[in-house]
Amino acid sequence: MIKIDNVLLAEVTKKAAASARLRCNHNFHKSYAEKIQRLLNAANPGTYIRPHMHRNPDKIETFVLLKGKVAVFEFDDSGRVSDYLVLDAAKLNMGVEIAPGTWHTFASLEQGSVLYEVKEGPYNEQDDKKFAPWAPEEGTEESRLFLQKIIAALER
Repeated sequence: MIKIDNVLLAEVTKKAAASARLRCNHNFHKSYAEKIQRLLNAANPGTYIRPHMHRNPDKIETFVLLKGKVAVFEFDDSGRVSDYLVLDAAKLNMGVEIAPGTWHTFASLEQGSVLYEVKEGPYNEQDDKKFAPWAPEEGTEESRLFLQKIIAALER
């Protein structure tokens, strides 16, 4: 039995806080070849995941909130936010499923946030993600500004 409890969440959030990228994955799958990839994704405000889609093969991706507050965004082909949901237990918004071939990302809105993520496998680093051409690369000043812009849109 794999147990997802406060001990595990504390461990993964501590690693995320210490990471330069402000996030940390904890994989439950034993191999990237498995047909279902399951993991915890701990993320803190300021972390940036470049918007992407899963193509060739197309894959469904599901996020379920376990702790904290996270905004999940979908984008159209020009980079405009087409839909979003703030995952927040207090509002009973617990998860989302992203359709194959959809540009998406998420942003942590609260320190120590944790998502349970499920995605079809297998995972191949070379072709798992198709990054949006309109989205800045991770680690750039542009990515910091892009993240601020999409989060600011939530406040309207």
